[in-house]
Amino acid sequence: MGPPKLSSRPAPPIAPAFPWVGLLTLAGAIFVSVTSEFLPTGLLPEMAHDLGVSVATTGLLVTVFAGTVVAATTPLATLTKRFPRKALVIAVLLVIAVANLGAALAPTYGVLVAARVLGACAHGLFWGVVATYPTYLVSGRHLGRALAITAAGGSAAFVLGVPVGTALGHLLGWRAAFAIIAGAVVVLAGVVVAYLPSAPRKRETATGEIPLPVRHDRSMRGVALICAVIVTLLVGQNVLSTYVAPWLVEQAHLPSASVPLLLLVFGAAGALGLVGAGMLADRAPRRGFAAMILVVMAAVLVLALCTRSTPLVVLAVAIWGMAFGGVPAMLQTRMMRTASPQVRDLAGALQTTAFNVGIGGGALLGSLLIIDAGVGVLPVASLLFLAAGLALSFAPEAVRLGARRLAPTG
Repeated sequence: MGPPKLSSRPAPPIAPAFPWVGLLTLAGAIFVSVTSEFLPTGLLPEMAHDLGVSVATTGLLVTVFAGTVVAATTPLATLTKRFPRKALVIAVLLVIAVANLGAALAPTYGVLVAARVLGACAHGLFWGVVATYPTYLVSGRHLGRALAITAAGGSAAFVLGVPVGTALGHLLGWRAAFAIIAGAVVVLAGVVVAYLPSAPRKRETATGEIPLPVRHDRSMRGVALICAVIVTLLVGQNVLSTYVAPWLVEQAHLPSASVPLLLLVFGAAGALGLVGAGMLADRAPRRGFAAMILVVMAAVLVLALCTRSTPLVVLAVAIWGMAFGGVPAMLQTRMMRTASPQVRDLAGALQTTAFNVGIGGGALLGSLLIIDAGVGVLPVASLLFLAAGLALSFAPEAVRLGARRLAPTG
């Protein structure tokens, strides 16, 4: 007998390991960036007293921040599209740290505004980069899971980062809170240096593929539609969520002391919703997304109709938070799957702009409705925009189905 024949078949390829460390590093960076963005909301009275301005004037810091993000994100993303992605993440984190340190040392309100504008420019560009970064680290079939992991950093900022920052501000002073968050951002920049895998500056085109100008990229129509869906849904969410504290006190008649605990429940439930989003975004993206929006609408409807039942209000708030907690991650997944590789960085920037337009627009609409009709009307407005956003998200499918039915046969 001769020697055994060796098989000529090649060994099956080994699937790359899921990049937990890199994704958790991105989540940590998002955590400190979002905490930095919303830190003033819990410290407005202390900041106003120290700077000698009204609370309302100090509150404009939030408006200025969001407006700057909307105005600056897309232009900055376009200007920096050829820079290495990892280096850009590190750079914007360091700018965010400098902006927070500048806020901590600001001698006047005007200097504080300038520091927040600088931080908002960096924050907008940061989101424009990290929104697309997971697409470089995982294959398409794991994208929903990866984006849910990175989005958990934002949820953790609301559940843990902002409350802890507020507590530090009350204990040590608001300037110390900004200085501490500046130090935390520097630490996370170091973690990014050590643990975040590098990403290519741009996607290589396939053989024979001709890169098209953005205006001729067919996927931009889908990107624009998803931006419209994001704005509509976020208006629906924030027209109520921005003013949920006064709504709970005035309409549900809950004691004001219980509101912070209920908001903590809302945030923690949102973190649980991200777990569901990570599974649904890859397995049933459209049906899962629709189901989450319908659950949000059901919870808001309960809030509108059952204000006299405290147990139902508490349960509805928890379900609302859990269902909507996964929606941003699912929208981000859909955006990255819709945009062609050549325009994903631009799509990430437009997505960031759309989210901020929706957040600011919802808050503004809620303010106008409260002045005109009171907080009791907010759930109704929320339901109308949520329904419109859900319908808009299925517009392309409806158009395609209609075209098929009208197409001649035979």
